[in-house]
Amino acid sequence: MIAAPRVAIRVDASATIGTGHLKRCLSLVQALIEQGAQVSLVVRAIDGVAAQVLHDAPCPVHWLPAPAPQLPAVSQHTPHAAWAGVTWEQDVQDTLAALAPESADWLVLDHYAFDARWHNALREALGCRLLVIDDTADRALSADALLDHNWAPDHRAKYAGRLTREPRWLAGPRHALLSPAYRNAPRYRFQPEVHSLGIFMGGTDPDGISARVLAACRAAGFTGAIEVVSTSANPHLSALREACTSDTGVTLTLDEPDLAAFFTRHDLQVGAGGGATWERCCIGAPTIAIAVAANQLAVVPGLASLGALRAATENTLAEVLRELIADPTARQALGERAAALVDGRGAQRVALHLLRDTLQLRPATLADAQRLHGWRNHPAVRSVSGNPAQIAFEDHQAWMQRVLSSPERWLFVAQVGGLAVGSIRFDRLEQNHLEVSLYTDPQLQGLGLGPRMLLVGERQMLHQLQTPFTVNATVIAGNTPSQKLFEGSGYHGGPLRYRKAIGPAPGGPPANPGSTP
Repeated sequence: MIAAPRVAIRVDASATIGTGHLKRCLSLVQALIEQGAQVSLVVRAIDGVAAQVLHDAPCPVHWLPAPAPQLPAVSQHTPHAAWAGVTWEQDVQDTLAALAPESADWLVLDHYAFDARWHNALREALGCRLLVIDDTADRALSADALLDHNWAPDHRAKYAGRLTREPRWLAGPRHALLSPAYRNAPRYRFQPEVHSLGIFMGGTDPDGISARVLAACRAAGFTGAIEVVSTSANPHLSALREACTSDTGVTLTLDEPDLAAFFTRHDLQVGAGGGATWERCCIGAPTIAIAVAANQLAVVPGLASLGALRAATENTLAEVLRELIADPTARQALGERAAALVDGRGAQRVALHLLRDTLQLRPATLADAQRLHGWRNHPAVRSVSGNPAQIAFEDHQAWMQRVLSSPERWLFVAQVGGLAVGSIRFDRLEQNHLEVSLYTDPQLQGLGLGPRMLLVGERQMLHQLQTPFTVNATVIAGNTPSQKLFEGSGYHGGPLRYRKAIGPAPGGPPANPGSTP
């Protein structure tokens, strides 16, 4: 039995920082817990914002002491150093004190205030691996894994000169950290007419921009219903309430646990370029976005260049709004291009990267037939299969019955926690010679699950057979990822046929089940 992995997450929220960092980390917390991890948060009590967001936190929270009223002199190495409220050295000490009673396999940092000095100090002291969540590329980073879910034409170029070590890259919108509610939430259904608008400018409403956006929407001539969303952590809430109550066509909604339904029910959204941008994309909501923070200046223009949203400023909002209301074709295109970027499984993918070493196999049953059939018929799997044709479910089910009843074939489902992530099969060719075939959930490719599934499968079969054997693998021409998988896992031959000896040589000493003698 593999012990539950432990993950600690260092993140803050405040009126200055906003709530987006903490909200996306909570989405990661939920995905990690679903996959069997023990998770804790480490948060500094900068003001009351974080406490409001974490009133029903799904995991333990270690609260770091509030900063002193007089800000300390902070390093100029990081542009956002003042956001921490303390020096990086003090934060290292406080974080270590909070985590002293527990070990951590991974430490996740989502904080612009800290650079490679903090990263190296915590990694060395805790003896763990470090995932850094970033999108600014404005300071030195020392990460074992780097998550930047913003779109960029070349993430390596974006971080050139900033990395002190080569990280595992988790880059692009497919890794956007969204709440589990978005995985299967209803998507926006396009309407030619704009019946209502939605406005969400971030949980802390920077500089009270929500009220000004509301005024601009009315100045554009829109007379329909408008829903404004905010939180109790908004320091400008009283002024926003007044602006909303003075217009009978406006509804103010506070403290929604997730905004999926809000993004679905309005025909046009106006929002900031923060974390909610990816939620709107996932729902396919046509959006006008305004950058309200420096880091959003990379998000909004990038997505605008892809046609996934329309960029605006406070000064141009009314004009852009009028244009989109009058152009249903443009609005429909915005929603479709946005939805193609984000599928709502980003938090699952990131959690799987952190927890992939806990992958285990269980014997497949007929109850798995529908899941395996869906994976097998996905275009990404068919394109690298010996038989690229679609398979009818009845034929697949009959095939599974034959496989499961044969003493010469072994079919397994790979799981991380309770999440099924792939399938691997071994067929006996002759005495002590097996053929292997495997694939991951097509939506979870590129996370390093294949090598782990192959290694665990080899160990499982050595335990099953209790004798050394050779594994053979066939790869179709042009399937470079599979070639790299087998070559990186100690297989010889190629490019179309590979083999690997498993277990100790006859009469030799015991060997690691996954090793090649």
